[in-house]
Amino acid sequence: MTDFKNISYLKTGNQKQKSAFELLTKNKILENLTNFDPILVGTIPINIDIENSDLDIICCFENKLDFTERIKELFEKESHFAIREIVINNEESVVANFIIEGFEVEIFGQNIPTELQNGYKHMIIEDKILHSRDENFRLEVIKLKKSGIKTEPAFGLLLGLKGNVYEELLAYKI
Repeated sequence: MTDFKNISYLKTGNQKQKSAFELLTKNKILENLTNFDPILVGTIPINIDIENSDLDIICCFENKLDFTERIKELFEKESHFAIREIVINNEESVVANFIIEGFEVEIFGQNIPTELQNGYKHMIIEDKILHSRDENFRLEVIKLKKSGIKTEPAFGLLLGLKGNVYEELLAYKI
């Protein structure tokens, strides 16, 4: 299985993955977030991205204010920078968005270890599902995403999941 905590796997991936690696390393994005245990998650790492897929980086903070200030310090000069606080599943969360060198980036932080956050867990499960299926399955996911369906609902449709697909995916057995 890919070690998603080390982005070196991107160097040998598709063109978007290679470009993401170049952007992240050149701008030291993950390096500058080291104190928050950042992990690149989402569709780009598992090769189901579409043209407008963004770079999703999850982080773990102990102090929300310190995290918010660090994000502003690092990225508020970037194009279309926005940061907001929201509550997701009763957890205080911080979401920052910006565009850098043509890539849309979203940084998501919670006071939950990154490997225990749903974004990471969903990606790991989706990666395992993709490896257990043929190429046509991956292409169907991409086709659904291009039609406007989000990633987890696309997997849910193809796997015949019922109910809350986000929860169903977390319980999915491969």
